[in-house]
Formats: sequence, structure tokens, C-alpha cells
Amino acid sequence: MALAPLAMSATVVPAVGQPPSAPALADDSAERQAAALVAQMTADEKAAQMVNSAPAIPRLGVPAYQWWTEALHGAMSDRETTNFPEPIGLAATLNDALIKDVASAISTEVRAIHANARAEGRGGQIGKGNGLAAWSPNINIFRDPRWGRGQETYGEDPFLTAKLGVAYIEGMQGPDPMRPHVIATPKHFAVHSGPESTRNFANVTVSAHDLEDTYLPAFRAAIIEGGAGSIMCAYNAVNGQPACANEFLLQTKLRKAWGFEGYVVSDCGAVRDLFDPRKFVPDAASAGAVAIKSGVDLECISGPNRYAEVLAKGLLKETDLDRALTRLFAARIRTGDLQPGGRAAAPSKPDRIIMPGHRELGLRSAEQSMVLLKNDGVLPLASTARKIVVTGPLADSLRVLRGNYSSAEIVSPVSVLEGIRKQFPQAQVIHSPVGPSYTDGEPVPPSAFVTPAGQEGIQAEFYAVKPAGANARDPGHHGPAQYDDTPYLTKTVEKIGKEHDPATRGYRVVFSGFIVPPETGTYRIGMRGANATLTLDGKPVSSVGAEPVPLGDLKTVRLEKGRRHAFRIEALKTNYYHSQLVWARVADNPAAELNAAARDADLIIAAVGLTSDLEGEEQSLEIPGFSGGDRTTIDLPADQQQILKEAKATGKPLVVVNMSGSAMNLGWADDNANAVLQAWYPGEEGGTAIARVLAGAVNPAGRLPVTFYRSVGDLPAFDNYDMTGRTYRYFSGRPLYPFGHGLSYTTFNYGPLQLGSVGRNGDVTVTTRLTNSGKRPGDEVAQLYLRFPTAPGNPHVALRGFKRVNLAPGESRNVVFQLSARDLSTVSLEGDRRALAGVYQVHVGGGQPEMTAGVVSGRLRLKRQIDVTE
Repeated sequence: MALAPLAMSATVVPAVGQPPSAPALADDSAERQAAALVAQMTADEKAAQMVNSAPAIPRLGVPAYQWWTEALHGAMSDRETTNFPEPIGLAATLNDALIKDVASAISTEVRAIHANARAEGRGGQIGKGNGLAAWSPNINIFRDPRWGRGQETYGEDPFLTAKLGVAYIEGMQGPDPMRPHVIATPKHFAVHSGPESTRNFANVTVSAHDLEDTYLPAFRAAIIEGGAGSIMCAYNAVNGQPACANEFLLQTKLRKAWGFEGYVVSDCGAVRDLFDPRKFVPDAASAGAVAIKSGVDLECISGPNRYAEVLAKGLLKETDLDRALTRLFAARIRTGDLQPGGRAAAPSKPDRIIMPGHRELGLRSAEQSMVLLKNDGVLPLASTARKIVVTGPLADSLRVLRGNYSSAEIVSPVSVLEGIRKQFPQAQVIHSPVGPSYTDGEPVPPSAFVTPAGQEGIQAEFYAVKPAGANARDPGHHGPAQYDDTPYLTKTVEKIGKEHDPATRGYRVVFSGFIVPPETGTYRIGMRGANATLTLDGKPVSSVGAEPVPLGDLKTVRLEKGRRHAFRIEALKTNYYHSQLVWARVADNPAAELNAAARDADLIIAAVGLTSDLEGEEQSLEIPGFSGGDRTTIDLPADQQQILKEAKATGKPLVVVNMSGSAMNLGWADDNANAVLQAWYPGEEGGTAIARVLAGAVNPAGRLPVTFYRSVGDLPAFDNYDMTGRTYRYFSGRPLYPFGHGLSYTTFNYGPLQLGSVGRNGDVTVTTRLTNSGKRPGDEVAQLYLRFPTAPGNPHVALRGFKRVNLAPGESRNVVFQLSARDLSTVSLEGDRRALAGVYQVHVGGGQPEMTAGVVSGRLRLKRQIDVTE
């Protein structure tokens, strides 16, 4: 459908639901139309549009708009959406074409959610994925494995991050920059990578060398190569200036050097932080003024909008707001948001935002993300296996699949246990539960609930806030509220944890009925989230308060198969958090049960690792090994190490499947297990992908996008942003598993390198012949690394090319890399990028040189230095 222009009259934007009647918008007219629209707004209307929850302007036909839309690895919504692997897993595919396809699929679902929201009249709600501006990708550098949000990134390498970030942006925005499907917002600009506990007040001191060499290349590529229409400034300060008031970042680099013409959005609360806690400005109004003058166009904030106050105090002029709002409304025009219904029709099932082929794409993505770290020949598993024991705290976990920044509602997620059972139907697959673990807590399934009347489901009674009560929209955050004595709505629901009433106000809800467990045993059960209490069989069991509890409040109880255990949950619904009833069946004597299960077994598969409830964004979590969302160690939790030792003690072959969003010290597993598979947080089809790789139905070809160290003792201090001693480019020790590492079930040979002559502009072609010399079809990831002429600040080695190639047994194909002067360049200590005159060593193979067999090498000479500018 052609994008209709806005009529320049008192009714500038057609009312939603009316068909556009004007001719198509010319490519260069979005800014002109936006400026004309902004010119008709009052000062108060302009001020109201400066924050993420932008209200409607009925007299101008402008609908409400929520800029806060998350799409990190799936369209984040309260509806069911496709859940792809966490970005760190997507990075492990080393497949930029795949990442582009994934982003395109997410973009389609984001547009569908937006269309539904408009049709339902809820376009301004936070967290519903209602906008057409995705706050993704996260292209910060994962410089330290302790950072809890590193799972959101594409790893530790600037070159890989840049290539995958550009692919994501191109897939999200589509082929036409004047008509983006969804605007991508690379974040967090810049130098943001933990610790989480200090992000709101930390001042990151970073050298000119590290800025240009490590922290800025991916952002430059996102703007110049990817054409991102937006960018998000970070919480932290950089060399004394907060990122959202940083002249060097927002003006010198972004606007001037890179020619950025889109809009800048703040991270949520980052503008407020300029006043409190930073005291960079004297008050909250000054914070908004400084941010806008520095180059921010939109403030993300959950508190009051102060821009009317800013104008009243004369801290900003209306023309300052006009500049920002013109950029913002030009973006809404280009995406089609200001057309009736946008440019996409709402799907037929508004509760399920799933498109044809997306689940298959999620499976393919998960399969390609798997990294085989070790294999002594036990894999692939023989199809004749008779008995397989699956153990570990993540064996039957569904939460681990999702990662962070994902919709809670996923269609039919597949656990490791379920995936293995489906992949090996001829085998007896035994689940051997373990003891209590920090990763415990899966939502109680609908099949376990019976209403008080004896029907399937849960009785839910909704109680309205009394008019005299506290803030009705958000009772859990603004003091105690009073509720009616009689429910205004009673109905049957299938599970706890989803918004069951479309009312935008807060309410009290009472869930009641019976839990009927499928097996007799010991369970850990309780509430996760906020504002809820649980009684079971008439006894208080669990309670969570106003602040969300990531791991939940779980208690140990005994439940009997087939018995109806009465339960009652009292919960408050707020704008922010919902509670969940979760449980986990645990063993009374894990070692004894494992030994009994392992008798006559062919092997044991142990699913271990972390979840995004342990590592993630700014969490209120303080337990051994974890602090505030970050990690204090990279070791497996102690109980999981013990599980692996008990599995080894059975004498059966042991396969370890590690699921985490970051590098782990898997040294014990490397020394003692027969095989080790890194599975990340693999998305809704994760269990299927893991089982297919273990069975050999898929040849593993993922590669590590981060270095796996042996200990945090190998690393500098977490809050030191100097790159010396960090990542494969500057680490001088011996890693457990190097960046780029990954094994296969087949073998590949590389022919000699053919190096073309270096062109005047530093261009050169590198070619090799790749052959599948094994007996299985599969992918190989050819990686090109450079060693540079010696100079201060140069890395040991650096990735400068990658190609994922599928080959049948005996098949050969030429693999060609095109290098530019920027690819040949390194950065001086003063921050100048140049391709040095001298000899370059070129290495191509399945991993890093000297750490991978079969790497072929060559040399090329650059006769003169080439200065590489923006």
C-alpha cells in the first residue's frame, strides 16, 4: 500500500479507520510533513510528545504512541510471539544472512502487534510492543563474562558485532530507508558493558585507542552501513560526560562524523539520572534541557513529564522541541504509523502473533547456534540407543529457553528432556530429577489445575479499586489501595501469570481451585514476580512483595499424584508486574536416584547452566556467584558441579549440555565429560535443536563469539574498561576454549590461499578452496584472521571475515573474502585509524590460527600507509 501524505490542515493526520485519499508520499517529504504537523501543535502538546508514552492529539488526528518496543530476539509483547535464540546464540551462528532473516521475521510480528494494539485502542501502553521502533539491537561489546546483559549482545569482537548488527538493522527496517518496516535502535551508545550495579552513576574512563578500536566500530557501522533510523544513548558517563549529554558522542561522532539524521532516544531513566544520582545538573527540569540541547530527541521515563516545566522556566525554547519532534514525527510517517492501521493488517488471531515459517526459522537458528566444545567420539548418539538418562536442573526447564527481553507467552516451548524423547522414540528416556537449585521454578501447567467446581482451569475473581483508594492504575507502587468486597468479574482461566483482564486500571485478583500433580514426590512451589501470596491446603506457603523477586519465594512441600491440593492466590495487578505460580519436582536423594536410573543406560545427558533470572539487567539478587544481575564467578553453581561429579561416578558416558548467556568455566567438564555442547538460551525450539545436534540429524557448526576463560582471575577488574588483557584480541593467557572455536561431526580441508594484489585504496581479495573431506554433510564456518605489522596498541590477531558454507561429503567450493583498507587498519594510541605499511599475515580456517588445526596462511604487503577516516 502506498504511504499517504498528511494533509496540511487543522486535521493533519487522517483519523484511524478512515481510508487515505491523498497521493503517495515522496521520499523526501517526511521531514517537511512532520515539520508542518509540529508547527500546528501548542507548546503543551509539544511538551507532552517528548517522552516515550506519547499521548494522542485528537484535534490533529494523532493517535497515542508508545515508543518503548522491545525486539531483541523476538517481538516482546503480552501476546504469544516467536522466541528466537538469545543474541549471543545468534552470534554463534556466524551467519549474517540468517540474522537478517530473523530480524525480518521479528519485524513482521512487531507490525502485527502494532496493528492489533491500534484496533483494540491500547496503542500507548508500556511493554505491549505497540510501537514501530524496536529498541534493538544491543551492539555493546561483551568485554567481560561477568556482565549479566552480555547475553543480549553479539559477543566480544567489534568486527563480528558490526556485521551482525548491520544484518539485524537491515532485516528489521527492510530494503527501503524511506519506508522502514520497523525502525531499529542500536544501543547503548556508548561504552556500556557493566557492572549493572553502578551503571546509573559510573563514569567510564576510556582511552582514545579503545574508543576507536573497540567501543565505537559497531555503532559506526550501524549508522553508516546499516542506516539505523534511531540510536539509544547509555546510562554511563564517558570520560566525564554522561552518554545522554555527551557532546563528543552525540555531536562530534554521531551527527558530524557519521552524518546521522535520525532520532536519539535515552535509555529509560538516563536523563533523570543527570540530576539524581549524578548531580550533573541542579534539578530534574535542567536534566531534560541539557539532554535535548546535547542531542537527545526522546526521553524514556516512567515518572512525570517535565517538559512543560522546562519551557516555562526558559531552559529550552519551543524551537528546541520542534527540532526533536520533527525527527520523531518523520519517523512515524515513514513507518506508516500515521496511516489508518499502519501498513500491515492485524492477524486473525490477536492472542497469537505467530507467522507462517517463523517457528521453523527459530529451529534453524537454534540448530546453527549450537557449539560443540568437546567430543571424544560419543557424539553423535547412535540411533540404536536403548536407554538414555537425562538429568540436571535444566533438563525439563522451559524458562531457560527464553533468555531475557522476551515475551512470557511462547507457543509450545520444547525442553531438553522433551526434545530428546521426541528425537529418540525407540529409546527409554528416563528423567532423573536433582535436588533444589537456584534455577528451579517453571509455571505450573494448565493440565494440573481444577476449578472449585471440578472443571479444568482456575477460578479467577477480579476486584476493582475503590474510588477512595490510592493510585488505581498502579496500586502496587503507590501505596496500599482499597478494593471492593464483591468481584466485578468471575471467570475461568487456564494459567496464572498472564493479564486476564483488559482493564488498564489495577485490580486485586483471587485465583482458587486445586492443583493435581502428575507424580507423587517432593516439590518446590511458590510465587514468582510481585504482589502475591499463596496458600496451599489451607497453609500459607509463599509471598512476594511490591518489588519483583526474580527467583521467586519457593517452599518445599510433599504432593501426591491424583490428589486435589486446594490452593488460593491473592495478587495485585499493576502496570508493571504480574505474578506466576511456579514449581519444580526435586529428588529426595539425587545421587541414589541417578544411580538407579543409570543402570543399563547407554549414557547420561546432564543439562546444566544458568537462566536469565540469575544473569540479566539490574536485578535485586544477591546469592553466591551472582550480584545484582552480574556474576562474581564464571564457575558453574556448586550444586551443578556436584551433579556432574555424581553422573561421572556412575561410570556411564557423560554428555554435558551447558545453557547460559555467557562464557562459563567448564574446565571440569572438559577434563571429565565425553562431550560438551554449548546451547546458550536457544529459544522456543531449543530442546528440539539440542536433540537433533546430539543425534547427528544436524551437524554442529556454531562458533564461540566470546572467549571461555578458566577463571575470573585471568581477567582485569570488572569495572576497568581498558581492553588490555581482555577478549581474544588482547588476552595473553591460554583460554579454556578460544573465540571462534567449535567442533564438527565431519572434516573440512582448506586449499592454499590465493592473495590478490593490494589495490591503491587498500582493497585485496583472498580466496581459498574449501572441501568437505568427511562422510557427513554439514556447515563449516570459514574465518579470516589478520596479524598486523607491529605497532603499539595493535591486537595479537583480529577477525576480518567469516563465511558459513554448507557442503555435501566430497563437495568443494571457493570461499572468497574481500578486504578493504578499513579491514587492514588498526588504531594508534592516539585514536587514529590507519592501515600500516608493512607485512600482514592472513589466516583462514575453522578457527583462530595456532588454536585450530588445518588453518592455511599467507602474507601480503602494503607498501604505503593508508589513513582511514570516517
